[in-house]
Amino acid sequence: MLDREQVRKVAHLARLELTPEEEEQFTTQLASILDYFEQLSELDVSDVPPTTRAIDVSNVTRPDDLQPYSDREAILQSAPEQEGEFFKVPKILNEE
Repeated sequence: MLDREQVRKVAHLARLELTPEEEEQFTTQLASILDYFEQLSELDVSDVPPTTRAIDVSNVTRPDDLQPYSDREAILQSAPEQEGEFFKVPKILNEE
């Protein structure tokens, strides 16, 4: 059974300042959560294979193939600033 002293200890470790009302509320809520986990631990899961997800999913991606863009001028025209055939970007390095 969870008591207020344990909730204070957890709050201290988490660097939380709880009011007495919050301590009482969290004591009740955390006790309820721990009771639920206790119920779950009673289930026989010996025939259940370990999984990382409840449903089977796969990553759907396309191959990352280099493809030159045919309209280079259109890309340069959409840039905020350009210098000749290049994008002009703000300087980010110090001169030191």
